[in-house]
Amino acid sequence: MPILPAPRDETQLEELLSRPSAGAVRSLAAHPGDVLVLGAGGKMGPSLARMVRRAADQADATTSRRKVIAVSRFATSTSRELLESSDVDTIAADLSDASAVRALPDAPNVIFMAGQKFGTRDAPAATWAANAAVPTLVATRFADARMVVFSTGNVYALTPVQGTGAKETDPPAPVGEYASSCLGRERIFEHYAATRGQPLAIMRLNYAIDLRYGVLVDIALAVMHGQPVDVRMGQVNVIWQGDANAYAIMCLEHAATPPFIVNITGREKLRVRDVATRFGALLRRTPILSGEEAPDALLSDTTLMTTTLGPPAIPADWLMAAVAEWITRGGPILGKPTSFQTRDGRF
Repeated sequence: MPILPAPRDETQLEELLSRPSAGAVRSLAAHPGDVLVLGAGGKMGPSLARMVRRAADQADATTSRRKVIAVSRFATSTSRELLESSDVDTIAADLSDASAVRALPDAPNVIFMAGQKFGTRDAPAATWAANAAVPTLVATRFADARMVVFSTGNVYALTPVQGTGAKETDPPAPVGEYASSCLGRERIFEHYAATRGQPLAIMRLNYAIDLRYGVLVDIALAVMHGQPVDVRMGQVNVIWQGDANAYAIMCLEHAATPPFIVNITGREKLRVRDVATRFGALLRRTPILSGEEAPDALLSDTTLMTTTLGPPAIPADWLMAAVAEWITRGGPILGKPTSFQTRDGRF
């Protein structure tokens, strides 16, 4: 195990989620200047912005301190207070407001995390606005920045479970409004980057894991409370959120024209049935399984990630044990299910 013991409270958890890798420090050392994190108020944003701050402080040990600026609507004050206590500057702004985007400060390094997934079924137009219109405003505003853009593996078709998953060279085949709008986000950033020769990296992320949310938490809670675990989406990839954060920072170093596009997820293919069984043993419960495993699933090939950025630091076995310990101890849960079981693209 790379890290023992597992976090016992949110303070320890947040420290671990924001602990920078050597690669993250190296990438920031290679790219001086302020870093702007757009859409930093969500599940991943606060820990990513704090990791940027910590990595920048290590990278800039002998130079003047750069700014790390987190931008979000900050609907609640909790994440904003956490960021500011960590010496991350914050700006409350609605990225769908053109005047607010124009008023943002310049920065040579931009990480774009904003987007919408859940609620798409009932409000597809709002999802398209968040995932395609907002990128237009941001791309035109930060024409001179080195940029990393979060996307999703949902832009791919489901692939056979016997294979290695979708590769970056596979043609996109999004299913549903959410996945299609995310491909729209990619195309908007690609278009504007191509017209300016702008360095761009696109991260197609599948299932980041915190101890308070994620696919493993969804499965563990179902097992804990005697609820059925749907195995129709029979296999998944997951990645520790801290590893995903580090990769996002490292992608600044690999941003290029044409864009560097990379799948970001765990190297292990996890069979949902086996994960439920493992949680049954850890939580001393008998898992209830429902449905039949389909021959295909949302899976991503991580060869490019591993060869270019290095392997993830945290394996799935550690994650499952840590999630089970967290739940057993009564650690806080965000209450935001991933809907990883969804096969029709309707979120």
